[in-house]
Amino acid sequence: MYEPKPIDTSDVILPEELLKLTERIAKNVHEVWAEGRIAEGWTYGDVKNAEKKKTPCLVPYSELPESEKDFDRNTALETLKLIIKLGYSIDKKS
Repeated sequence: MYEPKPIDTSDVILPEELLKLTERIAKNVHEVWAEGRIAEGWTYGDVKNAEKKKTPCLVPYSELPESEKDFDRNTALETLKLIIKLGYSIDKKS
């Protein structure tokens, strides 16, 4: 049986400017996901139905339920924390 073993990033504290970046990354994660789904033939539907390729999440990020936004936010946050954990730095160019 598969046992996920993500790298522990619990000791990483992101600076405020990177925390602010989390929401922008989360929105982009959703946009990339939605673009991929649409390319695969998925369309909007009130209920997820993989057989018919319908999903209620094919909406703008701002219209997603908070539970879905939280999934994207966590992906963004953990990605940023992993980058720092692995010794990289993130700097904004002026």
